[in-house]
Amino acid sequence: MANLMDYLDWRGDLTLEISPFNEVDALILAELSFVDFDGIVPPPELGRGLPLSEAAEAFFARHGGKDVPMGVLVPDTISKMLRKLMTSPRFRDMTLNGYTALLDDSIEQQFAALTIDLGNGSIYISFRGTDDTIVGWKEDLNMGFLEEIPSQKQAVEYVARVARQYSDKTIRIGGHSKGGNLAVYSAAKSSGEIQERIVAVHNNDGPGFAWDISETPGHKRIASRIHTILPQTSVVGMLMEHEKRYQVVHSTYDGLYQHDGFSWQVLGTQFVHLDDFSREGKLVDETLSSWADSLNTQQREALADALYSVFTASGAKTLSEITEEKLKSAAAMLKTYKNLDRETRRMVTEAFMLFFKLGTKNFVLDTQEEGSREIENIRKKISEQYQKLVERKK
Repeated sequence: MANLMDYLDWRGDLTLEISPFNEVDALILAELSFVDFDGIVPPPELGRGLPLSEAAEAFFARHGGKDVPMGVLVPDTISKMLRKLMTSPRFRDMTLNGYTALLDDSIEQQFAALTIDLGNGSIYISFRGTDDTIVGWKEDLNMGFLEEIPSQKQAVEYVARVARQYSDKTIRIGGHSKGGNLAVYSAAKSSGEIQERIVAVHNNDGPGFAWDISETPGHKRIASRIHTILPQTSVVGMLMEHEKRYQVVHSTYDGLYQHDGFSWQVLGTQFVHLDDFSREGKLVDETLSSWADSLNTQQREALADALYSVFTASGAKTLSEITEEKLKSAAAMLKTYKNLDRETRRMVTEAFMLFFKLGTKNFVLDTQEEGSREIENIRKKISEQYQKLVERKK
């Protein structure tokens, strides 16, 4: 079966004039905003940018011509994808502009965006999803109890700035993961004048909201142009209040790993669509809904703060740093975990165990077999595992 990379090999030589923009192109450009174009692509309102091929050349020159690791959970394939884009007649002459990347621990914000002039009278605003930074994951958790996170507000402002700069263009907005959430939010919150210019919003497995945004006037005006794509066992896209209209596509990965867009299968100019979620996917939706409903707003906030304190206990700023110093990180995380109050420890343990199970191949079987296990026994096992790591360090 074929994926994004195969699509670039097979159809990358067809310009948009020959084969119009499609949902696969939308995901490719959503992934493109994960590339660090700082100092290469100008920020908003400072020129018309530069061709993708030139931006890519400058990016690889900065890194000695080598592929660039993207972090623990962001696919390294993005770097390889960029190599194909820079030589592809379909993408190489698209103009990149408006690169913005903001990281602010004090307000718990991780935001990045990129604007691509498609060359056909339309621009694509690409919002980056969650990257390797821990504060980025904290902002995701904050979605569970805040009506608006800093990146959502920033996304609305970004769309307004770019819309002014490209006043003669129609607009597409897209993103993968949190980027999909930002795409939906910014489109729904944009002015009526900007909404009239939006031809499509591409939400690729983006999480939902702590409240039902679909009931707002702005969302209702744009709803028919929102295209939400979810893999057959979506986890991220099923979080919180999510879009009611969506397309299910086939992924070759298992569980939580289906979030990787490079695992979504492609046939011609579209993904391989399925009639419905898999059995596991339906159980994921039920499980996540049940778990989320069991926590009130205060508990969600306490859980987010607790998880953040555990993951940053070693002083790490990224998931890669935690991975590189496993024993040091484990010891610091365990100490912080044990200092949490009993109720918060319970919520943290439940969250860890839930997402661990969602990442396994036999999620249905695991859920059935472990459903009656008491949380105290689960906590005991986790503590024992961490204690062994600490003893090994000694």
